[in-house]
Amino acid sequence: MKDVSPAAVIECEMDICAFLEQHNIEFERTDHPPVYTCEQAERLVPPMRGADTKNLFVRDKKGRSHFLVIVGYEKSVDLKALSRELGLAGLSLGSADQLQHHLGVDPGSVSLLAITNDRLSQVEIIIDETLWVADRWKCHPLVNTSTLSLSRNDVERILNITNHACRVIDVPEQP
Repeated sequence: MKDVSPAAVIECEMDICAFLEQHNIEFERTDHPPVYTCEQAERLVPPMRGADTKNLFVRDKKGRSHFLVIVGYEKSVDLKALSRELGLAGLSLGSADQLQHHLGVDPGSVSLLAITNDRLSQVEIIIDETLWVADRWKCHPLVNTSTLSLSRNDVERILNITNHACRVIDVPEQP
C-alpha cells in the first residue's frame, strides 16, 4: 500500500474541496479522528445532516470490471447475490493496490468523491435505491479524518461532471 505523507493527505483533501467549490457544489464539513469502520464513524463523527454511507470497491472474478457500491451504512452487502444481480461471476473486494490504481484512495477513505480520480470512467457506480432517495449524503473527502454532507442533487451533478453513470438497484443484503 502506498505510504501517504500528512502533507499529501491535506493536499488531496484540499483538492477535492477545491473541485467542489469550482463546480459550485455546496457542502458541510466536519473534522474528526480517523475512522475505518461504520461503528467508529457512529462514535467519532460529530452529528451532521445526511444519510450515512458505506462504500465497497469490488471487482469481478477476472479483475476486468470494477465497481463502487454505495449503500447505507447499516446494510451488509451480499456479494454473491449482487454478482447474480449484475450477471457477473464472483464479485470480491478489490485490493488496496487496485483501489489506489482506480480511485486514488486508500482503504478507509473510499467514497463517492473518489470517482474524481477515475478520469477514464472505468469504475461503474452501483447505488442502493434506499440511499438514492435520501436528501443528503455523508461521505469522506478522500481522507477518513473529515466527513462532508452533500445534497443528493449535487451527488447527481458530481456523477455528471465526472462522466459516471450509475445503476440504482436494491443492493442485496446478507440474510
